[in-house]
Amino acid sequence: MTTPLRVGLCAATALAAVLLGHAVNVSAQTTAATARPTTPLSFRSGKEIWEAGCVSCHGADGRGQADNLRGFEVPPTFPDFSDCPTSTPESNAQWRAVITNGGPARGFSTIMPSFKDLLTQEQIGMVISHIRSLCTEAAWPLGDLNLPRPLVTEKAFPENETVIAGTINAQGAAGIGSTLIYEHRLGATAMFEAIVPYAFSKETGTWGAAFGDLALGYKQKLAHSTRRGSILSVGGELIAPTGNPDVGTGGESTVFETYAAYGQLFRGQTFLQLHTGIELPAHQDKLPKAYYLRSAVGKTFATDSGHGRRWTPMMEVIGDRDIVKGVSTNWDVVPQIQIPLNKRMHVLASVGYRVPVNNRDGRQRQFLFYGLWDWMDGGLLKGW
Repeated sequence: MTTPLRVGLCAATALAAVLLGHAVNVSAQTTAATARPTTPLSFRSGKEIWEAGCVSCHGADGRGQADNLRGFEVPPTFPDFSDCPTSTPESNAQWRAVITNGGPARGFSTIMPSFKDLLTQEQIGMVISHIRSLCTEAAWPLGDLNLPRPLVTEKAFPENETVIAGTINAQGAAGIGSTLIYEHRLGATAMFEAIVPYAFSKETGTWGAAFGDLALGYKQKLAHSTRRGSILSVGGELIAPTGNPDVGTGGESTVFETYAAYGQLFRGQTFLQLHTGIELPAHQDKLPKAYYLRSAVGKTFATDSGHGRRWTPMMEVIGDRDIVKGVSTNWDVVPQIQIPLNKRMHVLASVGYRVPVNNRDGRQRQFLFYGLWDWMDGGLLKGW
């Protein structure tokens, strides 16, 4: 019986043989010591490398080699690169890491070998460009535009993930808030969201606990450009008054919120995210209309020459203002860092600290945090 590791080594050996053959053709007089498979000159495209070293497992069209030719049982994480819903959310950095260091480096199967001794980083980039061409539906934004999630600012990229977020008051009235967020992608350009808050509050002098205002949301991507590194979306939320006003968890009015979100990726893995919107209560005698502007700027750092785990410090600047005459805008800053919890990096965490810049009376400093599970990349306990 063929083992997964043996199959992976066969794929690497096949590519090494092709590279060696090309190197020998370059010069028949080259010594054995210098004829090692390190010459990329005769590979003119990623398609040539794909056909030399990848087709034996992944098939010519990226859907996987035929069962009678493959010779091994595919693992649950075996990709179909022509399937846009599952291939486009992956970033080029993730694919580059797996091709360079092999599947186990990212918590995937040993069937995928390491090609770092057979391909240059330029060649790996060529292969990735070819793999991208196997999804032919341009409406799907690529995972490179899936920028790190800030603690407050809404992202423009439609997601498939579950998030548990929380806040802890660091001064003033004691309070602990928690929110369960479920996000489910709808096709190439849209996303559905359900938000369930639950809070513990001591605003009335004694501890109380209650659900907050439940919300349903929808996000629609309007435009994206991988070349420019930009993505723009609009969305809305319907917030129901399910909270308890006696405990301070809401419950005063139905609110409709509409917003726009923009993400911009720059060189060096730096980025900017903007999120602006208006809150429109149904009962404006209880809650005023409000406007907000949220922004996040950050930079991602990676270990192992860019192929290891990725850490992202960010700074958010948050402004909100009741649309009432004579009221000034409240401004906060939120320094934070997103950290990976596992090798596959589909389980992440973030911690930060929210600090009021002005109008500090009655506005508290807070510790903020979340845990995130991108469930399209595998089970919660996978990839560690």
